[in-house]
Amino acid sequence: MTFNSIFTGDNITLVQGLIVSGVALVLGLISSLVYRFKSYCSKSFAVTLTIIPAIVAMLIMMVNGLATGAGIAVLGVFSLVRFRSQPGSSREILAIMLSMAIGLACGGGYITFAVFAAAVVCIVWIILYATPFGNTAKKELRIEIPENLDYEGLFDDIFKEFTTKDEVITVKTVQMGSIYELRYHIALRKDKSEKAFIDAIRARNGNLPVSCGRVKNETEL
Repeated sequence: MTFNSIFTGDNITLVQGLIVSGVALVLGLISSLVYRFKSYCSKSFAVTLTIIPAIVAMLIMMVNGLATGAGIAVLGVFSLVRFRSQPGSSREILAIMLSMAIGLACGGGYITFAVFAAAVVCIVWIILYATPFGNTAKKELRIEIPENLDYEGLFDDIFKEFTTKDEVITVKTVQMGSIYELRYHIALRKDKSEKAFIDAIRARNGNLPVSCGRVKNETEL
């Protein structure tokens, strides 16, 4: 099986341009919908994922046949990864890279390859996110304790009873050093109650604040 470009020379016809732009937009829309599978995203980001392939395709078509110019254009296109002012999660970066790859393939005229590659990536994406692949069921636990308590081994018996895994991430002082804040990554046992787990910790730390929730996105990078 071979993938051939629909462009036969340096000139691009109106029909070819419309085909490339249309396919890029459709594939961009599909990639945006796949990104939203079991995930929340803003409307602006969803629209961005839809439009990026068409924009990238137009840039590549503009320098079609110019080797040096094409190289510079590709370098500039991939610098668009930094179009956001704040760091993105691994899932967001993956979606942006997929959108740009679709745009590059379409811009080169390789429509069949763009459709084939996008379909494979999207199918694998859905399968991996629909299955327990890579899921460690971790939660982030934050515990505050007074400064007069020795935190080393303080909760070992509770962790042994309620969790299958526990790992200290950070220990820091807050409130002018009068409080220690301990941050853990834990995996609760399936037969144990999260409320009972937190209540046991509260009885040990003098009823100071305790929080338990999902691991933040930055740990996904």
